[in-house]
Amino acid sequence: MTGGRKGSSMKTQLVNAIQLQELEEEEKFYSVEEAVESIGFGRFHILLFIIMGSANIVEAMEIMLLAVVSPEIRCEWHLEDWQVALVSTMVFLGFMVCGVLCGYVADKYGRWKVVFGGFVWAAYFSVLTSFAPSYGWFIFLRSMVGCGVAATFVLKTEFIPAKHRAFLLPLASIFWMMGSLLIIILGMTVVPTLGWRWMIRLSVVPGLILIGLFQLIPESARFQVSAGNVEGAVATLKWIAKMNGASLPEGELREPVTERGNAVTLISPSFRRTSLLLWYSWFVASFSYYGSVLSSSELLEKNLLCVTDADEKHSIKHIKEGELCYCIPFNMADYQTLLISCLGEVALIPLNIGLLNTVGRKSSMIILLLLSAIFFMLVNICTTMFGFTVLLFLLRSLVSMNFNVVYIYTAEVYPTSVRSIGMGFCTSFSRIGGMIAPFIAQVLMSKSVLLALCPFSVTCCLCAVGTILLPIETRGRALLQVSPVHSVIVVIGTVSAWTVF
Repeated sequence: MTGGRKGSSMKTQLVNAIQLQELEEEEKFYSVEEAVESIGFGRFHILLFIIMGSANIVEAMEIMLLAVVSPEIRCEWHLEDWQVALVSTMVFLGFMVCGVLCGYVADKYGRWKVVFGGFVWAAYFSVLTSFAPSYGWFIFLRSMVGCGVAATFVLKTEFIPAKHRAFLLPLASIFWMMGSLLIIILGMTVVPTLGWRWMIRLSVVPGLILIGLFQLIPESARFQVSAGNVEGAVATLKWIAKMNGASLPEGELREPVTERGNAVTLISPSFRRTSLLLWYSWFVASFSYYGSVLSSSELLEKNLLCVTDADEKHSIKHIKEGELCYCIPFNMADYQTLLISCLGEVALIPLNIGLLNTVGRKSSMIILLLLSAIFFMLVNICTTMFGFTVLLFLLRSLVSMNFNVVYIYTAEVYPTSVRSIGMGFCTSFSRIGGMIAPFIAQVLMSKSVLLALCPFSVTCCLCAVGTILLPIETRGRALLQVSPVHSVIVVIGTVSAWTVF
């Protein structure tokens, strides 16, 4: 009996030793995600945030350029309202179509090549736009610029640790604001003296600088692993760790193979309501944001505001029966109003972060959407020029904050298996909103200011109702690794998977 018990004990110890060895061997492997989290946030991420955030400067300049250049091309080519609106629509069409194509190309040939190529492409066609001999060539070349700008979104979140992503996104609005300010300043200083063509040529300079700075950003380690270049991925991660004064986890880099989601997953019973409501939320976020930008430009250009203290220039309404006023340039006061309104996009960032961390994502969207609906209608009231500037400032703040919250919520609500494709579909719907907004803000506005502002207000109200119906609040909630059907939850940071919010 003693010998039997002794043999059984030795057998148990041997099994335990084998299991411990297997456990130790398993611990010697790590994924790219684990490496990124282990390296933490440091100097490399600050460099990445500045360089990739500066891509927002380029995109913002391309969007605001349309608002600043509209009066000039309308005058030069005697364009009607719908023709001016079509320019903006074609740019957004380029964003949408090429954005999808860039995603597929990036998965096959690498993120770095696509983003770098996008910078070069956008700069090249932007310069060509300044030599456009006709309206047809102008809209074609601007749509090509949209294709290049679309490619710059591929690499932004590849290296940022998960716990820093939601915090850094609202701060990225600073770069967008800088781009808007730069193009307005160029409009103030260059257009009156050298003309709109030189303004476009000078607006390419930030893009050219980015092409040089982008040499400091490595290829995505995630792509390198997926392409079989594990050695390249390790070298990239080691370089980042050295720059941050950190080290990689012990063991060998090995990315776990996970099943990828597809478009059908987004409309499966688990995600159907969430996906449909989010698609509309992204549509409204883009529709309201670009609507506020283009509406302000149109109101100032044609003096459609009800201003109680209007000067001589702003008291002339440029709308006549059966006649179009083609040449209505911005004056200095108009540029100053646009400048101040741009500051609204970053002035309330602390409030944006505070709402996210206190009332949650859903409640933040509801509050911001309802306030946006109110302020869209307030733009139509009679007030002083200062009052209109304040209204425009607050409106731009609200719609910009809403865009940030929608982005964060979408990234958090979808599981890893469908997160990328879910974001891709949402982005496509946002581009549709951007394509429609010019025809409301620039065409309908000439017929009736109230009728033009109503669609923006109504869609915001409907979106607020839809947000209430979203089934999940993501504040403090662990990220899902796979579909809820599998009930597997990955805990991020110190958040417990069993905590109910």
